[in-house]
Amino acid sequence: QVQLVESGGGLVQAGGSLRLSCAASGSIVSINVMGWYRQAPGKQRELVAVITSGGNTNYADSVKGRFTISGYNAKNTVYLQMNSLKPEDTAVYYCNAQGVRTVTRWADYWGQGTQVTVSS
Repeated sequence: QVQLVESGGGLVQAGGSLRLSCAASGSIVSINVMGWYRQAPGKQRELVAVITSGGNTNYADSVKGRFTISGYNAKNTVYLQMNSLKPEDTAVYYCNAQGVRTVTRWADYWGQGTQVTVSS
């Protein structure tokens, strides 16, 4: 069974930094895309940043220049470095893995989420 385990969320003041980590475990043969999404109270879940197995990245306009996604190499771990955080970045951040291939199936997976709170 594939699991995504997130860590690194917390409370930070505006202008501060946090680093999120997501480790995918299980009998994984390959993963096409890993990334981060977020959901603020009363809002829909939205893409933050993704990275492909080839190293291509894509960011939401609201985080470009402030957030950096990296990973996932042979350890199937992806990181999100978040700098210059703003109160509007406050949300639950979810790790996502798309096109996860195991011996028996292809599927997409979500982590349970980690809270990021930015105080003004």
